[in-house]
Amino acid sequence: MVEILPLIDEPVITVENDIKVLVIADIHIGIERDLGRSGINIPSQTDKLVNKILTIVRSLKPEKVVILGDLKHNIPWTSWQEEDEIPLFLEKLSEEATIDIAMGNHDGNLDQLIPRSHDITVHKAQGFLLDGVGYFHGHAWPSSDLFRADYILMGHNHPIVKLTDSLGYVKPIQVWVRAKLKSEVISSHYREIEYKDPSLVIVPAFNRLCGGVSVNSESRSLLGPLFTSNAVDIDSADIHLIDGTYIGDVRTARYQL
Repeated sequence: MVEILPLIDEPVITVENDIKVLVIADIHIGIERDLGRSGINIPSQTDKLVNKILTIVRSLKPEKVVILGDLKHNIPWTSWQEEDEIPLFLEKLSEEATIDIAMGNHDGNLDQLIPRSHDITVHKAQGFLLDGVGYFHGHAWPSSDLFRADYILMGHNHPIVKLTDSLGYVKPIQVWVRAKLKSEVISSHYREIEYKDPSLVIVPAFNRLCGGVSVNSESRSLLGPLFTSNAVDIDSADIHLIDGTYIGDVRTARYQL
């Protein structure tokens, strides 16, 4: 039986079936370069990200690490920062576990940055099945194979909630979102599909410089074709803060904005 377990206070999750997998989304190496072009000067945070990830990996000892897309940040080009830092990041991480990457919308030319001598697999944007679980980034329709899983994990949205205190201050907080899919919408998109009614888990961004999309906003602005096609029952989706606190479903959370 598949067991998924978010790590308390960290935007990472472990998935266990026959093997243990550590899942990370939206690392966005190189975002500092993009922020600098907008006048926000921040030194590279990649060493901190790498050290944090390596500490988690060495503690949990997974056999595999899955990166749910947007390992790099700049599009359509690749910055010098990404050219320098991504290969080194992958080399260090691959010494601890094998790596599978689901291509994200920011990952153009990523294949040119992959160290060839290491056990690293880059998958198409449609995602892949691994040990009974589906993984994809979220900016494209997933492969129909993923709907045979019990769980599908995605990134892309950097989910947050906005909570308002008694003084009217609005605070954004990273969250985990677990939702059900609408089988009739899914089935209408694919000619042939073996549908197992999987749960969809939206993973928060590992890089907190990325900002996020508020799941309790009335604008319903979640990104990707699963959301724009109304294939996700987002109103009844469950929300957990990354400290583990359950705050109800999306419909309830809208009253806290």
